[in-house]
Amino acid sequence: MMSRSIFLALWINLVLSGVARAHAFIDHADPAAGGKVQKSPKEVRIWFTEEIEPAFSSIKVLDGSGKQIDKGDTHADPVNRALLHLSLPPLKAGTYKVVWRVVSVDAHVTKGDFTFQVVR
Repeated sequence: MMSRSIFLALWINLVLSGVARAHAFIDHADPAAGGKVQKSPKEVRIWFTEEIEPAFSSIKVLDGSGKQIDKGDTHADPVNRALLHLSLPPLKAGTYKVVWRVVSVDAHVTKGDFTFQVVR
């Protein structure tokens, strides 16, 4: 009976670990999540934990009032399929919210957000 329980626990762990790897999450970003930058970045870049489908993925940048201020040109990196870019206009000092939604190559959807600050 004990060996059956151990087998079941191992099997559940294996299945759940496979599910966790089937979703694209943020690996890192530039500007960094929660980071402070001295000058306005020209773009937001987000690296994900697996390749994503750029046609079904997006990034938006919102100012402190919730207004979208990016250039609306989310695009994939030509070399790294796990990297998305988004161009920005010159930003004033303040806190900005980055909202992302991606579809990984295996069709799983993930989304989230983070903030960064421009300080002068």
